[in-house]
Parts: sequence; structure tokens; C-alpha cells
Amino acid sequence: MTGTPPALLLVAHGSRDPRHAATVAALRSRVAARLPGVRVAAGFLDLRTPDVPTALARLAEDGVRTAVAVPLLLTHAFHASTDIPDVLRTATPRELTVHQAPVLGPSRLLLSALESRLREAGVPAHARRTTGVVLAAAGSSDPAATATVEALARTWQATGWHTVHPAYASATGPRTEDAVRALRAGGCRRVAVARYMLAPGRLPDRVAASAATAGADAVTEPLGAAREVVALLVRRYEAGVAGTAAGVATGVRAAA
Repeated sequence: MTGTPPALLLVAHGSRDPRHAATVAALRSRVAARLPGVRVAAGFLDLRTPDVPTALARLAEDGVRTAVAVPLLLTHAFHASTDIPDVLRTATPRELTVHQAPVLGPSRLLLSALESRLREAGVPAHARRTTGVVLAAAGSSDPAATATVEALARTWQATGWHTVHPAYASATGPRTEDAVRALRAGGCRRVAVARYMLAPGRLPDRVAASAATAGADAVTEPLGAAREVVALLVRRYEAGVAGTAAGVATGVRAAA
């Protein structure tokens, strides 16, 4: 592809918690540093500005003609399959074509980020065989999203941890406190809770509180703007650009 590269639009769910918006801003900044010459913008589905329609309009007004929208989501559930395609279809200006990239998970880079967060939380790598990990996700009513988290837990456990047990802050179970207690009862000397969430907010705070109540030994920070997450966003963008160049029929235009 020649000429100006497609823009990158990070699509976040949105939250009233200012820490969430700060995380999105940090991701945008760090991704932009990795992609010199690429216009990197962010838009929110709800609760924050700019919303996605405004972000799309600004890109078009500035002369952007092609963009790749990367959802800031760890699993493919309702937002990725319905909300984001709907807003891209109805709000994209006629002169702009947008290619929706896949969500971030699953990815080995996310496992690497989780490992980094555990080390930061004081969990030593040499204690893997005696440490149980609760993989705490936000939760979804979509069985496919839950299956993705469960598969990630199995993959992570295979790297040497005593047990990796999925848990969820909403929509489905088990809850974090139940998973912590189950790991302790299963003989784990140390129990750590890894928050499989991108940014701070109500659900991540709920997970941390539940972990403390159940007596977890460590709780990680959300993934945030970790270098692995930044690298994954760049990878998703580059794959989206390749799909656009190959003429993949996934572009989205405004409805007639």
C-alpha cells in the first residue's frame, strides 16, 4: 500500500472512572510512538468523549480516507460482534472506509503481560509449582467469551503454575473469592489473583476487594499500557492494514 498509511482508531467501551480514560490515553500515546507517521485516535462507545462517531468525523474532516478500528477488548463478545460493527456502519462518513480488526485476545503476548504483572505483584517465577493463580476476567453472558478465558487459563497452567483457575467479576461464575478459596483448599501454598482486564474501574476494583476478603497473597494491576499490550495493538493494526491492502471485504461505510 502506498501513500498515507491508514489511521488507527482505538475503540474503547468507556467508563466513568477517570483511570480508565487515562489508560486509553496512555495506550494511544505509546502506540503512536511505535507507529510514526500513523494517525492514532481513540473513541468510546459510552460514558466518555470523544465517542466513536465524533472520532470518525474528526478523521474524515482531517482528510483521512482509510482507517483500522481496533477494539480495546480482551474477548470477542457482544461489544465486538454487535456494538462496534453497528456504530462503524452507521456513523462512518461516506468518504472514510474503516476496517474492523479482531479483539486483542487470545494472544501469547497477553500471557506475557500477565506474567509481568505477577512479577510486579511480588510473585516469584521460581514458586510456580506451588502457586495457584486466579485468572480474573470481567465476565460475559456470551459462552464463547467465557470459553476463551477458560482456554487461556488452561494454556497458562501448562506453563508450570500449580493451578490456574478462571473467575469472573460479573455475568457468570465462579467469583474471585470462591476461586481463591478453592485453590487454597487444593493445596496451593500461595494464591495470586491476576486481573485479566485492561484498565482500572468498577469491576477490577471488585476483583481486588474480593481477593482481599478471601485472603489472596497477591493481586496484580490490570494490564494497562504494558509493553506487550502496546505490541499487540500494533500487530492488530498491521494485520488490519494487510487485510485492507489485500482487498478483504471487511471495510465499513456509512449507511446510505
